[in-house]
Amino acid sequence: MIRRRRLPIPRAWVTPLAIIGVVIALAWVIIAATAPLWVPYAPNAQGLPRLQAPGIDTLMGTDAVGRDVFSRLMTGASVTIPLALMLVVVSLVIGTTLGAVAGYFGGWIDEALMRLTDLVMAFPTVILAMVIAASLGPSLFNAVLAAIVVSWPAYARVSRSLVLSLRQQNYVIAGRLLGFSPVKSLMTDILPNIAGPVVVLATLDVGTAILLLSGLSFLGLGAQPPSAEWGSMISSASELRRLVDRGLPGPRHPHRGSRVQLHR
Repeated sequence: MIRRRRLPIPRAWVTPLAIIGVVIALAWVIIAATAPLWVPYAPNAQGLPRLQAPGIDTLMGTDAVGRDVFSRLMTGASVTIPLALMLVVVSLVIGTTLGAVAGYFGGWIDEALMRLTDLVMAFPTVILAMVIAASLGPSLFNAVLAAIVVSWPAYARVSRSLVLSLRQQNYVIAGRLLGFSPVKSLMTDILPNIAGPVVVLATLDVGTAILLLSGLSFLGLGAQPPSAEWGSMISSASELRRLVDRGLPGPRHPHRGSRVQLHR
């Protein structure tokens, strides 16, 4: 009797937490890719009543200028998530390249690159990103650039340590004896073997990248109004909350027309 051969499934992919994580990640990727096609209102449309409470027509209510919060939140995913992914990829490429070069060649090249890495890592990440973004001027592009500058050293450190442990392996030495150039040795013998830990670090860094970009926008150093970006939206909402605490009437209920009191 011929039995079908089953493909081996990694144990991590059959655990509940792994499945939940993959589903959540895929859901946000799909939302980011398709949100402009199905949100009920344009993110910057201002035709709705101002400060309307959540209801059937506006699932999360409206903001101070009559824009649908739900539509802006979903559309903001198509801005924040792709930029965070791009930030992580660029930081990974820069950091891995510099770290691999430092670990492979050693000597003064290693010293120079690692002292540059130490210089960047000596400053608090958020503070340094704020200084760079403020120096370049408030814009989303400058915020991404500032985040890249402060994010690559972690990849450089990890890749350097991995290369140092691999460059004396027999297969790497054999490649050099066969006449492999440093570039070919790095690309064929070393980088494929350090890709796993570096990719794991990158996946863990996506959430940090989203928080960093949103934080810069919240401080006014990233996306500028009326852009539907998560940090900018939180900044506008927090300013509205301060006005409400000072006596501004709360939002109207969409069906009863009464004011909804906001409490601290």
